[in-house]
Amino acid sequence: MIANNLKTQLGRLKLVAAAEGWSFLILLFVAMPLKYWLGQPEAVRVVGMAHGLLFVLYILLVLQVKIELNWSFRKMLLAFIAAFVPFGTFYANRYWFNADKN
Repeated sequence: MIANNLKTQLGRLKLVAAAEGWSFLILLFVAMPLKYWLGQPEAVRVVGMAHGLLFVLYILLVLQVKIELNWSFRKMLLAFIAAFVPFGTFYANRYWFNADKN
């Protein structure tokens, strides 16, 4: 499954979108509470760095897929916005990032 996804730009976008979504949720619901409620900022440093790298990779892949599959500006913009909303990339993965719906 994963090896097949790595063969196409859209497949790579789907994998990175899932990883970016999980890193965002872990940052919001695990690392941030650890920092502010338990005074342990280390988790935010580690998860925040990973999330930042995945976010940049996600944005770059959205741009690449937009060009490769000739996505509309609207679809590209919605994919960008999805990265700022908790669970947004999971929604985008399920409903927008399908080869038959481009």
